[in-house]
Amino acid sequence: MAKIIYTHTDEAPLLATYSFLPVISAYARTAGVEVETRDISLAGRIISQFPERLTEEQRLDDALAELGELATKPEANIIKLPNISASIPQLKAAVKELREQGYDLPDYPENPQTDEEREVRAKYDKVKGSAVNPVLREGNSDRRAPASVKNYAKTHPHRMGAWSSDSRTNVATMGKDDFRDNEKSVVLPADDTLKIQLVAADGSTTVLKESVPVLAGEVVDGTFMSVSALRTFLAAQVERAEKEGVLFSAHLKATMMKVSDPIIFGHVVEVFFADVFDKYGEQLAAAGLSANDGLGGILSGLDQVEGGAEIKAAFEAALQQGPALAMVDSDRGITNLHVPSDVIIDASMPAMIRTSGHMWNAAGEEQDTLAVIPDSSYAGVYQTVIDDCRAHGAFDPATMGSVPNVGLMAKAAEEYGSHDKTFEVPADGTVQVVNGAGEVLIEHQVSAGDVWRACQTKDAPIRDWVKLAVTRARATGSPAVFWLDRERAHDANLIAKVEEYLAEHDTEGLTLEIMSPAEATAYSLERIRRGEDTISVTGNVLRDYNTDLFPILELGTSAKMLSVVPLMNGGGLFETGAGGSAPKHVQQLVKENYLRWDSLGEFFALAASLEHLAQRTDNARAQVLADTLDRATGTFLDEDRSPGRKLGTIDNRGSHFYLALYWAEELAKQSEDAELAQAFSALAATLREQESTIVEELGAVQGQPADIGGYFRPDPAKAEAVMRPSQTFNEALASLG
Repeated sequence: MAKIIYTHTDEAPLLATYSFLPVISAYARTAGVEVETRDISLAGRIISQFPERLTEEQRLDDALAELGELATKPEANIIKLPNISASIPQLKAAVKELREQGYDLPDYPENPQTDEEREVRAKYDKVKGSAVNPVLREGNSDRRAPASVKNYAKTHPHRMGAWSSDSRTNVATMGKDDFRDNEKSVVLPADDTLKIQLVAADGSTTVLKESVPVLAGEVVDGTFMSVSALRTFLAAQVERAEKEGVLFSAHLKATMMKVSDPIIFGHVVEVFFADVFDKYGEQLAAAGLSANDGLGGILSGLDQVEGGAEIKAAFEAALQQGPALAMVDSDRGITNLHVPSDVIIDASMPAMIRTSGHMWNAAGEEQDTLAVIPDSSYAGVYQTVIDDCRAHGAFDPATMGSVPNVGLMAKAAEEYGSHDKTFEVPADGTVQVVNGAGEVLIEHQVSAGDVWRACQTKDAPIRDWVKLAVTRARATGSPAVFWLDRERAHDANLIAKVEEYLAEHDTEGLTLEIMSPAEATAYSLERIRRGEDTISVTGNVLRDYNTDLFPILELGTSAKMLSVVPLMNGGGLFETGAGGSAPKHVQQLVKENYLRWDSLGEFFALAASLEHLAQRTDNARAQVLADTLDRATGTFLDEDRSPGRKLGTIDNRGSHFYLALYWAEELAKQSEDAELAQAFSALAATLREQESTIVEELGAVQGQPADIGGYFRPDPAKAEAVMRPSQTFNEALASLG
């Protein structure tokens, strides 16, 4: 039997799965397609690392490793929902919950001293941050807004905040002594094994990474951020924000860039509260309270610290005396600096731009903002959009064009592959990348505390990326622009490869350009305002940024994108959109039994998955399911069946019912497969006849607290009961047989 793997992940997408998966399984079975699940949630990944500490019933296989292996095979067909890319506070919270549920898990060792603690830390390090995506992404990314979504956005444009020509919102970035400025890059002439080492000022050598296997043609980069330069820069921005009367906000990626960005975030916290740390820093450090965990982590730990009330008062005074901080939650006093994973650049910057360049202040009011993005590699993209809005006003979703993306990400390409090669430098000296013959390929003079990192980009994914860009340009007729900066070391090496591999393809009649990210942004924005589409062909980090930036401006959300990853060995990975708002959705469900999560991304991914399966296995019935699901999704949008924001409207569960209804009706009237049409005729009739009853049953549970048995690992029985409250709908699905 043909097989689709549907991932169990986290938060709102996981809860939505309890409602939608029964629909998928029932419909897919009619085409001989089996839908299996694999648990790659944060909790599941944690549990899989410690089988020796758990009972037989508690143990879980390493589903992520299994799917990583499957992704290299032609038969792979994986639907991947958003998962938590855990910051350390999230990881600790998940461990705490699991321990309360009876799992004998060790504490996360902040400063491991013994071999056992180092082993535990290594296991947790495999789980935190972007642990999932590099494993599954054995192909490059094709991400775009489906025509039905784009048309819906044009006829039902979302609200955009007005921009003023005198807006004081801007981006602040280092430009010198940061990752971009210090980058060095080499192309490996042959297979080799590299070593990363620190030669200290006293002549001693410390091996930072013993073995880095590389392949011929691979691009290897090394760079660092000077912490002294960072802190000087940050102090200037705190002063600038106060002088200009704008909010101070820091925008990093502490989840994905799980080693470097929490450290940088910690420096932001320390510099913003410089007087407090000057006076109490040693006391905080002795208590194990780290700025890297954010202001929230420090404040929550002060109850256990002698003189904690005095220190807390000092922080509160600093908040009153310094520049106004952007807020995550004004009502609860949660600032931009409370939690490193609360403000993630790819979601926070587009949201700010969409809202007139404003973020929220402590009074719950919108205000112009200084967006502090320390590394200058891609900060210019956001400044270019801000400048464009200041000059031309807000974009109009009813008329604007689109910026689909072809992203280089296969085999952990670029910065996301740098986690295990990122280090906080322990001593002054020289960091070197050395080849097997002992030759130094890259070296940097560094100081203690600097953040040094390397990354790898293999040749085969680059060649495949160029091919995908040409394929999409040919299929759409839109210009394709490689967002590469000739002045940046890594990009210069990629440009040479792009120019070489473009020659392998028929590019006659295609518009293929190479521009720096800021130039490419300006070019794309000019076309957007004329209603024209432009394909952005980018590396991994910009792929992540662009596939939030433009969809949020065009569609109001990045969750409505079609994200296909043609795996390099013939399989398919189908991603369902971003999960940035998932935590708030869960909180609302628990409080009032209403789930606002929009599963539209799941609908698109499922249709693409079924189509891929049909083509790979010659399953005509699966193709019928895919085609009818596409049409049903169009009806779903036309009828505006996406979840509302407030009680009294249909939520995620109601949207699944209507998708099931429209899909059954499309299957019942299709002419390609009479037997299939007959099978769904009865279901379609039942769902239509019982529509008011089902909607009433789904709505009746709203307004009361919902018990799902856990945030990171809900109880399956409780979650299913909460997410499938309509017995009429459940029985109708079961009747499909």
